[in-house]
Amino acid sequence: MSKRITLRTEVLLEGLLFPESPRWHDDKLWFVDMDSHKVLTVDLNGNTETILQRSEQISGLGWLPDNRLLVVSMGDNTLLRLDPEGVNVVTDLNKFNTEFCNDLVVDKKGRAYIGNFGFDYFNGKTFAPTKLILVEPNGAARVVADNMAFPNGTVITPDDKTLIIAETFAARLTAFDITEDGSLTNRRVWASLRSLAPDGICLDAEGGIWVAAPGRGRVVRVLEGGEITHIVKVENDAYACMLGGPDRKTLFVATSKHTRNAGRIEFVKVDIPGAGLP
Repeated sequence: MSKRITLRTEVLLEGLLFPESPRWHDDKLWFVDMDSHKVLTVDLNGNTETILQRSEQISGLGWLPDNRLLVVSMGDNTLLRLDPEGVNVVTDLNKFNTEFCNDLVVDKKGRAYIGNFGFDYFNGKTFAPTKLILVEPNGAARVVADNMAFPNGTVITPDDKTLIIAETFAARLTAFDITEDGSLTNRRVWASLRSLAPDGICLDAEGGIWVAAPGRGRVVRVLEGGEITHIVKVENDAYACMLGGPDRKTLFVATSKHTRNAGRIEFVKVDIPGAGLP
């Protein structure tokens, strides 16, 4: 095993409640401030814009091929689409008995893979396995994987052939092959993370995955098989990360702690650019 490299971040934006789901899109970082129910953008100079505000908690972000924004509404378990005339519901995911629909990744065909908690985590209910749901652009939805231990952050490789997802409560990254119709096959453990509970993730051009590890004050870069090559330390807890910037070599980290307005977007330069989706 090679020597691990330790990096530290700078702060781009602070005073947030609970930032999550960062995405680099149209030369800006997009993210949700989950507890203020907003979708926001921030540029590299720290200038922000509110794109959308809802009455419910929101989570994962992605885009259709025509650049319309998709947003997971966590509070009522629906997938929303921001159209020119306003917000529309793509599909209601309550029919799958989901609990707190959460992160998602949208493929190049506009298909959204959406995870959920699987149990009432916020009220201390007992863990229960759940499913991963695929939603077509027309709103048709189906289960593409089951027995998932809190399916969370998700990436798709540049060749569109592999989906890798964080199973938070199993401390692992799990890979699937993607078939032509979006179904998932050949389930396997991509990396066991032992004591790390993976949340948001992003992929780089050499096949490494950056993993936000809540409770550990860090983001780590993991190779297939589980070797950790880099550690990025943060003062707060890290819940999600994304490679962006003009060369996709800026690692953005969404951090927070249990103090009001302590949420931040932090960043650090890395050597390997981002790749794949989101």
